[in-house]
Amino acid sequence: MKKKTSNKSKHAYDVLRSRILDGIYAPGQRIILDQIAKEVGSSHIPVREAIRRLEADQLIEYKSNVGAVVLSIDKKVYKQTLELLGVLEGYATALSAPHMKEKDVSDLVAINEEMNATLMKYDLNTFSDLNKKFHFAIYSHCPNTLLINNIEQVWGRLGTVRNSGFTFLPMRAPQSIKEHNYLIELIKNQVSSKELEAFARQHKLNTLIAYENQEKA
Repeated sequence: MKKKTSNKSKHAYDVLRSRILDGIYAPGQRIILDQIAKEVGSSHIPVREAIRRLEADQLIEYKSNVGAVVLSIDKKVYKQTLELLGVLEGYATALSAPHMKEKDVSDLVAINEEMNATLMKYDLNTFSDLNKKFHFAIYSHCPNTLLINNIEQVWGRLGTVRNSGFTFLPMRAPQSIKEHNYLIELIKNQVSSKELEAFARQHKLNTLIAYENQEKA
């Protein structure tokens, strides 16, 4: 019985999470327990468990007299999140590189070329998806699974606002591709973990710099 409840809870979690990350549920939108339970074919208990997991993922928050709502993100939190990702991703890249083979590096080149082709079509949503694919192709070699889980959670959090006005940075995209090329060269040349970590961290912080420059414009 417990396993059945667990499966239903996972299903409810997957449904809610995908809707939040796909923008079907907007920031601040209330999650109706009865409605979700009916949609996923379960009682309230598995849905509550799913909501608790989404709270831990920082995708949902409880508000008094309202209940569970999709967590909104403001400019300050967005900046802080990018700063956090810079630290986490820099370290994860440095840990991953020694475990990457020649084919793994070739895969990075192919993804980055695909990003460039997508940019020519001005398909920024696909570009964003490929950017994530590029970085997680590196992190798939990281021996620290807890670190990668944390990065995945933070990326998921940013995914809720990918299409919002203050995350739309089209002018950043061409430079990002160039930085990916340089990152690939660093991995190929097996530079020190310190140098690799510093560049990977700055790569993420450059997105923050582009955002701040856009705000000033």
